[in-house]
Amino acid sequence: MQSEYVLMNETNKPLIKFRNRIICGDVLEVMKSIPEHSIDLVITSPPYNLKNSTGNGMKDGRGGKWKNAELVNGYSDYNDNMPHEQYVEWQRKCLMEMMRVIPDNGAIFYNHKWRVQNGLLQDRQDIVNGFPVRQIIIWHRKGGINFNAGYFLPTYEVIYLIAKPKFKLSPKANAYGDVWEFAQEMKNEHPAPFPVGLIDRIISSTYAKTILDPFMGSGTTAIAALQNRRDYVGIELSQEYCKMAENRIEDFKGGLLYEP
Repeated sequence: MQSEYVLMNETNKPLIKFRNRIICGDVLEVMKSIPEHSIDLVITSPPYNLKNSTGNGMKDGRGGKWKNAELVNGYSDYNDNMPHEQYVEWQRKCLMEMMRVIPDNGAIFYNHKWRVQNGLLQDRQDIVNGFPVRQIIIWHRKGGINFNAGYFLPTYEVIYLIAKPKFKLSPKANAYGDVWEFAQEMKNEHPAPFPVGLIDRIISSTYAKTILDPFMGSGTTAIAALQNRRDYVGIELSQEYCKMAENRIEDFKGGLLYEP
């Protein structure tokens, strides 16, 4: 099988063709080479910087949300442990590039997780402050294990709808509430995958023809785009995850992967 992902390096930069490809490289470097206003919709969930956390039990080693506590070791090619100020600066730069590549009727669905840090709620306002957040959607994912006796078990993540002025939902999509219940994806080899149904709801609720996921991971956004007959652009740092995503996409195209 010929791989569909493109390795970002000095010999093929700048990339000309992005559509229905996964570009394996640094997220900021790749996004800067995407033409302005060329992407209709961005859907993504960045690394949460969890190894920098003081209170979520990542170092406990007993498991929990992630199978066998895989994220204790970080992601493939990324350890998820930046100094907080550096992480915030990085994510704000990523959001600025996402804003640049979408048109006036475009939007970003930016999934993140609030957490308790040093005994206080860290709600990610230091990342999204100043961006046009139109709505917060609650993804109720259920389950999990809480190793910290100082607060109740977290059972949700937040999706910031960051919208440009002319963004509108497709007909009848506004009937959905702002609390969505989707089970976590348990059969995916990636340590922190999106459920396909969640991304399917977002894409099917928009007019977007081309969807970008700058942190593509195992390819879930691409699969949801294909289910809705839309185009995708994926960016992923890890060559391992690029190959994983491409294999899942090929399985989906071949009818070997069922996704609800």
